[in-house]
Amino acid sequence: MNLQGIQLTWLGHATFRVQTPEGKTLYIDPWIAGNPMCPESEKNVKKADALLCTHGHGDHIGDAVEVGKKCNPVAVGIYELCLWLQKKGVQQIAPMNKGGTQTVAGVKITMVHAVHSCGIQDGDQIIYGGEACGYVLEFSNGVKLYHAGDTNVFSDMAIIRDLYAPKIVMLPIGDHFTMSPREAAYACKLLQPETVIPMHFGTFPQLTGTPGELQKLAPNVKVLEMKPGKTIS
Repeated sequence: MNLQGIQLTWLGHATFRVQTPEGKTLYIDPWIAGNPMCPESEKNVKKADALLCTHGHGDHIGDAVEVGKKCNPVAVGIYELCLWLQKKGVQQIAPMNKGGTQTVAGVKITMVHAVHSCGIQDGDQIIYGGEACGYVLEFSNGVKLYHAGDTNVFSDMAIIRDLYAPKIVMLPIGDHFTMSPREAAYACKLLQPETVIPMHFGTFPQLTGTPGELQKLAPNVKVLEMKPGKTIS
């Protein structure tokens, strides 16, 4: 896998930090302070040029407001979620919807479908947060990454392959709240990536899927098991 100058760090669960070849820093699903898999050394976010939020659950936007206020990044998300973030004090928002593409921090971002719920826990209320989504990121060097967000497998992943052809995909494998390795292996058939980075596993006891199980079920794909805090480039 050649990231051609991109640095990709997994912070546990579905949270990734991506540094572009131009030096911009993006956080995908920023759940950091309360994330039990995130190393302590990573919990003080000092720079963020963009936040990409796949949906409104607390284990995906847990630090979006705090980081948004502290670092003043551009927050990307589905329309309703971005308006909620703005209401909470995030100054820069870039709302979008499925099928749309925009460029933020020098990265071409396309919002794609996901099959999941998206209610936002706001105090003692659950607020409508739009719909869950995934993102295809295309960098200036031509590399394409697909972060599926929280989702089950769905047949339109074949459309994501046909339209965008990401070679590196991040797929949830934990089961219970998302796909298990069985469904993720079928997703690999539809997406036909070169490398799969498993996510959303092992954080809680219910998330029982493992990268080893996925590799057995998808032997023709390289399953890259990252460790929290590890950076690949």
